Amino acid sequence: MKKITSSDNATFKQLRLLVDSSRERRKQGKTVLDGIHLVSAWLDRFGPPELLAVSESGSQQADIRKILARYPLCEPHVFDDALFGKVSPVTTPTGILALIRIPHPPPAPAIRNSCVLLEAIQDTGNLGSILRTAAAAGIPEVFLGPGCAQAWSPRVLRAAMGVHFLLRIHEHAALDQVIGGFGGISVSTRLDATKTIYEMDLTGPVAWIFGNEGSGLTEATAALSRQAVRIPMPGKVESLNVAAAAAICLFEEVRQKTAGARTRADPA
Repeated sequence: MKKITSSDNATFKQLRLLVDSSRERRKQGKTVLDGIHLVSAWLDRFGPPELLAVSESGSQQADIRKILARYPLCEPHVFDDALFGKVSPVTTPTGILALIRIPHPPPAPAIRNSCVLLEAIQDTGNLGSILRTAAAAGIPEVFLGPGCAQAWSPRVLRAAMGVHFLLRIHEHAALDQVIGGFGGISVSTRLDATKTIYEMDLTGPVAWIFGNEGSGLTEATAALSRQAVRIPMPGKVESLNVAAAAAICLFEEVRQKTAGARTRADPA
């Protein structure tokens, strides 16, 4: 194991830059995974990362020792606990980090199944929650348009809890082109829409379009949507958090498709 005890170490500086700077993540095409769950999810899907780092105390934890034992050729860098705390993006580090190259999916062909399009989703917690909801709903294709938080930032990675590795995430996407080439319906939510989400036929492919937490979709993007729906809110609340709204919409689609499949299987 390579022991690191100085903040002047080049590996420490690189990890710190990647944790703190979205510009540096874009420049290097790399990011940092923090914690046993994220590191394990990466290893299960892609194998050894470019670099593993553990804290001195973390190297003694049973779960981390199991990870290290699985990949004996991936020699970890061992930081003393104080130094590890300075490079970890979380307040209470679990004791393991991985440096990875950000996966870039190939350009999406004509999309025939449901997908999610996001415009200017800036809150990292919201973005991570939407990614997790999309994965749970079986929608693997997610397009991030202008103004969105960086999908592979440590905060979004933690909020999504490993589902990045189950999705095809297209950052800096031209949403108009995605919608223009989509064969199904495109749906956005609006508070003044006449039709509710529960009145919409969602049994075919759907391109869901969700906008900024405060201002919603731009007029140009909203105009691309072929259908606008609202979520009924009988309580005295003006609007829903965008991540909550996305969850309601995506799982209404799941409900309708599950019900349709059940009906076809049992026509009586």
